[in-house]
Amino acid sequence: MDVAGCPSAAICKSCGEAFNIPEDKVDGNLPRLLFCGHFFCTFCLVSFQSDGVIRCPDCEVESTVPDGGVCGLQEETRIIGLIYTTKTNKTKGLHFDKSKYSRKNELSSCGDPNMMDTETEQPADEKIKKVVDEALDQSTGNLAQLELIHETLKAGLAEQVKKERTRLELEINQATDRASQAILKWKDMQLDQLTKLEEQFSRSEAVVSQVQERIKTLEIAMRMAREVRRVPFLGRFCILDKVLEELQAPVDNDSFDVKSITMDSEMSCVFRSESVSRSLTLSLKMEPPTPKRLTGSSAKDYQLEGSTRNCHWTNAEGRGSSSTQWVAVTHIVNPSHFYVRYVAERRERETLSKKINQLCLGDGCLFVKGDTVKDGYLIFAKWKGEMWCRTRVIKIFQQGCEEPVKDCPVTALASLRVFFPDFGYTKTITIKSEASTAESTLKAVNKHLRKADKAVTAKLGSVAPQAIRCALKDLVPYDPSKGWSKEAEVEFHKVVDAAALEMRPLGQDKDSLFVDLRKAPMDQSTDVAISIREFLVFMELARFYSPVTPTMRPLMYYPPIYPKNNAEVNAVVSHINSPSDFYIQLVDNMESLLLSAKLQDCYNAPTSSREDELTVYCPVLGQACIALFEDVWYRAKVIAHPGGTKVEVQYVDFGNNKIVSVSDLRKIKDEFFALPAKAIHCCLVDVLPASGDTWSETCTNKFISLAHHQLVTIVATGIASNTEPLPIKVLKRGSNESEENIAELLVKEDLGCFKAGLEHKNPKPSGEDSAIWDSPLELALASEGVDAQDQIGSGDQNDESRELRLQLKDLNVRVSHVSSPSSFYVQFPQYDAQFKRMCERVKQECALMEPQDVVWKADMYCAAHINGVWERGRICSDVTSSNLAEVRRCDHGDKAKLHVSDLRPLPASLIGSLALECTLSDIRPTGGRSTWTDTACDFISFYLTRASAVITIKELTDPIPVPVTLFFAIKKGQFINIADLLVKEGLALRERRPKDAGVQEPENSDLQTPARKTKTNSKKEKTTCPAVSLGPFCSSASLVSSSRLPIPRPRSIITPEKVFTQLYQPPELPCLGPIHVNVSTVGEDGLIYIRAQDAEDQLEQLKELIQQNMKTLPRQKPFTWKSVQGCAVIGPDMLWYRGQLLEVLGGHVKVQYVDYGLVENIPVVHVYPMLLCMDVPQLCMPCQLLGTHPVGGKWQRDAVALMKELLLNCPLDMQVVELPADPRGPLTVEVFLDGLSLSSILCQHEHATVDRTVTAQKGLTVKTPEPVLDDWNINTEGVRSREEPPLLGPFIYPNLPQEGEEFKVLVKHLRTPNELFLWPLVETANVEVDGETLDEALTRINADIDTLPLLTSFPFGGPCLVEYSDGTFYRARLQKFHSTEPVMILVQHVDFGSNDIVPTSKLRQMPAGLLQFPCQALKVKVAGFKPPTINQHEDVLPYSPGWSLKAVSEMIDLLHGNITAAVVAREPELTVLLYSEDGELVHLSLVESGLAELD
Repeated sequence: MDVAGCPSAAICKSCGEAFNIPEDKVDGNLPRLLFCGHFFCTFCLVSFQSDGVIRCPDCEVESTVPDGGVCGLQEETRIIGLIYTTKTNKTKGLHFDKSKYSRKNELSSCGDPNMMDTETEQPADEKIKKVVDEALDQSTGNLAQLELIHETLKAGLAEQVKKERTRLELEINQATDRASQAILKWKDMQLDQLTKLEEQFSRSEAVVSQVQERIKTLEIAMRMAREVRRVPFLGRFCILDKVLEELQAPVDNDSFDVKSITMDSEMSCVFRSESVSRSLTLSLKMEPPTPKRLTGSSAKDYQLEGSTRNCHWTNAEGRGSSSTQWVAVTHIVNPSHFYVRYVAERRERETLSKKINQLCLGDGCLFVKGDTVKDGYLIFAKWKGEMWCRTRVIKIFQQGCEEPVKDCPVTALASLRVFFPDFGYTKTITIKSEASTAESTLKAVNKHLRKADKAVTAKLGSVAPQAIRCALKDLVPYDPSKGWSKEAEVEFHKVVDAAALEMRPLGQDKDSLFVDLRKAPMDQSTDVAISIREFLVFMELARFYSPVTPTMRPLMYYPPIYPKNNAEVNAVVSHINSPSDFYIQLVDNMESLLLSAKLQDCYNAPTSSREDELTVYCPVLGQACIALFEDVWYRAKVIAHPGGTKVEVQYVDFGNNKIVSVSDLRKIKDEFFALPAKAIHCCLVDVLPASGDTWSETCTNKFISLAHHQLVTIVATGIASNTEPLPIKVLKRGSNESEENIAELLVKEDLGCFKAGLEHKNPKPSGEDSAIWDSPLELALASEGVDAQDQIGSGDQNDESRELRLQLKDLNVRVSHVSSPSSFYVQFPQYDAQFKRMCERVKQECALMEPQDVVWKADMYCAAHINGVWERGRICSDVTSSNLAEVRRCDHGDKAKLHVSDLRPLPASLIGSLALECTLSDIRPTGGRSTWTDTACDFISFYLTRASAVITIKELTDPIPVPVTLFFAIKKGQFINIADLLVKEGLALRERRPKDAGVQEPENSDLQTPARKTKTNSKKEKTTCPAVSLGPFCSSASLVSSSRLPIPRPRSIITPEKVFTQLYQPPELPCLGPIHVNVSTVGEDGLIYIRAQDAEDQLEQLKELIQQNMKTLPRQKPFTWKSVQGCAVIGPDMLWYRGQLLEVLGGHVKVQYVDYGLVENIPVVHVYPMLLCMDVPQLCMPCQLLGTHPVGGKWQRDAVALMKELLLNCPLDMQVVELPADPRGPLTVEVFLDGLSLSSILCQHEHATVDRTVTAQKGLTVKTPEPVLDDWNINTEGVRSREEPPLLGPFIYPNLPQEGEEFKVLVKHLRTPNELFLWPLVETANVEVDGETLDEALTRINADIDTLPLLTSFPFGGPCLVEYSDGTFYRARLQKFHSTEPVMILVQHVDFGSNDIVPTSKLRQMPAGLLQFPCQALKVKVAGFKPPTINQHEDVLPYSPGWSLKAVSEMIDLLHGNITAAVVAREPELTVLLYSEDGELVHLSLVESGLAELD
């Protein structure tokens, strides 16, 4: 579009096109206004539109598009008027040009030569009009544009002001709310602190305590005096003079500081505010008590701009030596002379600096002729840049004088030395003038200095200096004769730098404050603060005159994890000093293996940016750090300061020591404190040096050669402590694979000796009878008369390394097998190493042994080959002719059935057991049974099998099992008693135990039962406790108890009352046929409990009669519930109901309400063995659906919930089909809901299946009840019923060859690797109907597919034609409705095997002729393999998780090519074997690659 000549206001600023109005049926491009006031052309606005919103390109304000679209927006009338004006003017100008051109042509055609002269002499007024018209046109456009800009700016300004006002009001309110909350929080905190206000009145508290003590003393004296006065004889037993002196002592008021109560806490709350107009700065501060000055004078506050500040000296002393302040060092002369400033007073310094700079900018501070500078005067000098600071004149040098003077005129100043009291810095200022005149000197002075008049001097003189002179306490130069070295000053400045330091005042001396500075750690919470004094001393740059003990102790490593006593643990000897001083590392901690790698990655990385954070300046004894050892970083701790810049460290993970330089130390990070130290300090147990008290170098070297950096087995024999090493036995595997005690080896070579009372134990000669492993875990009673010491002596014949004592309390065990609460087996973890060695020994003895003809009898020990491993076993019963033996695994407890060929005789030296059979004490089975229910056995097996637990042996019995109490962990650190859990779940009852009676025996009587007491003579025979043997766990001596147990006293036990009740009368059964009923409940077993409609009134009358008869509760007695059937129940609504007892569950019973059918667990106290209204039969009848079977053989919760939703609280039509033989049995019925069978509804929801053959077999007929219809007068004239298509029969399948005969196949579809669809390539499979194949028939039908009607009936398994994604229709079978909104149906392509979900619009009725062709995809199962037990691949089939996607991909690759099949079975499903071209089974490749297992 040509935009030339158009005003700029008539052009769209977005696209640059000119606006135009519609004309001659051509759409225009009008300007339209947005909500923000900006306008654009219609075309641009259409392009800007998005989701009904237009975002302005200029201000990004969104405008909503009206219903009429962009054309509905308001037009910009000013621009449209401008366009019309411009167009009109152009039209006029065009007419003028045309008339002029025509006239010119006429004149030229006349040929008059005088015409040229006439044309050139145009009047001047015509030219003026033309120029004016053009200017007016342009001004009109400019005016319109200016008005538009003005309106836009005005509207935008108003909108902007409105938005900003709203935003600022919101922010002001939010800031005010936050400030109010902060003030309220500060108020609450300060009010809470007032609870500790008593601490501020320590002086008054001391006086109060003194008075209380005097009162107490006086009261005691008065009581003693009264007793003496009442009984004068008591005066001999007390010092009467002192008592009288105490009574007569006067009270001296001056001795008690009563004035202390008139003193306040000297605390105050200070409020400050500044600049309320523009910004508000508030300060609420609780001021501590103002301490006295060092000089004893009262403190004077100087107030400057609303701020108060106390003297630094006051703050320093008042805080005491125990408080600290954060400071920054401003100037350093040496460690005994430096200046600091408080970090917390930064605001006061800024305020003072601003005030000084304001004073110096005025003309009143300039020096003039006649002014004199004197020594000690306060003047202002430039510090840095243009910042003025106050100074004190120290020295004055006058022009022409070499010595300093006390005063000098400013015009004669040569230089002067000043001291900056706010920085501690001294500076010499030289006055350099351009000329030697007074005016030039005065100008130079005013360039560097400003004077302070008397008012300013008085005002600033009371403000304390910001810099405080300090000195490090008790620190002197390393060489006092030479003073502080330059190196000391440099190091002091380097470590101090510009960081904030922690200053602790320690005293004062004249003008210096004695302090200790500490540099805080950067980001190390485990690091300690660096003491500057200790750092200079450590660097040998200074010495302590009187050292100060550090108050902060460094953090230490966690102590190492010590092994359990008498447990064999693998370890590595990391460092050896001697046999009584060496270190080991346990090798069972996998986390510690990554520690070294993490240390190297962390401390070898470039750390130039954070080098100062990890540098150790002054190591402290005991400090944890990271130290370098042979270019490798290890965890260590500082143990000594040998001198210089050296420290001695100990590597906590290895135990060795080394002297290293401080530069080889680094601070330790928090993450490396998580693991405890790995090195365990140990010593060899029961062995001493051969000669003297020290170990010889030969012995130590021998020990190093045997154990250093070697994997050994250690057994801890004592308790570890922080100061003493852990006594252990060190066992090393020898050349003959047997473990040797290193202590014994040292003794053999005369390098050591055993402690007194211990002898060297020579190993027994090797042989079958000499290897004693363990005896069976049986608690057999020893015969009478056998002395316990004899049994102890026989027990000592076993090897000491395998002789471990069993404690009877809190034993850690592992449950290996669970049969019931009365029989389960446990293993002791400390014998795992012994169990491993025993298995190796059994394998060596029995693996090469030939089978023998042995008559295996019960309780014989044997070696059994179980799952490829030789184990110890015990025959459970005599072996019969079947040659199958039931063997109990001695070391596990479970049973296994084995062939006699897998059994070998067990050598006598290997007979024993490492599994202890136990029983839970104090509980018994429920219901008066002698055996445990399957539920109880499954429950305890679920919780205990392979679980770690803690047991306590209650008593030692014979025979086994041993009664114990067992605790197992349900959460980390939380244990629960399994017996309590069984009782809580109602699976067990507490064992009844007799209470103690009032019968006592003499003290010296032996522990005997009444039966044994009549047979023994206490004077002639000794009564001994039964001796028991626990095999390797303990000797009989440890089980002999020296304490005498009390004999239970006789008591009376209440015997439960035996009660017999019968069942209530059975319900009255209805007649066959339809009935109307009400459903009361639906049981979990799928039974429907109904009541006839005429029984509802009878139920109400029965409830009233029962409540009238049962007005009081019967007496509660213990009953035997075993013979109780019918009962009375108190329901949750506290009303009485008739019930039937089903099962006893501990403290609860399972009861069924006979008139309702509901089943509940009721506490025993709410159930009574009595019958209510015995003559009234049960009003509730159970029913079962005809021929309806739940999916999976058991009614699921969803199915029961669906039946409850459909049946409860509504009358139903029911047809009784069959009556039960037992009147209490369920009726066989058919239930209808609005004419629809309940069975079909359950089938539709896939909860059940219906067997239609049941009705035909029993000759039963079910009639659907006639629907109840309203009598409506509906005119059906002209309405014709549509003819339903005929139902087609099922598909047919091809005939396959006989079983075992191979035939070629083509795989059509694979569902899983062992479930696929194939097509047999045999002659009988290719069928032609009417001379055409299936493909030809489908091609013909697809050519005329529009003539086939849509599918209107959707029976399960019905045939149809379905449209595939390629647009072609294929044969399919209906499966089910996949969804209802929209309606989607699942179909299966019978010629391919795949499934598809399609809408009803893609389904067509199939011609009957296509059913004559057999299905070309047979579903088969491939035999010979199954999914792997453990699937190591994460990607699995979602509908069959046992198979991985990789297995499917591999199977697809294997099925390419010529595949043959052989039928293995036809029932229950078609099963085949698939072979490759080479004749091998296809699935063998999957099995070899681990993607499948043989089946």
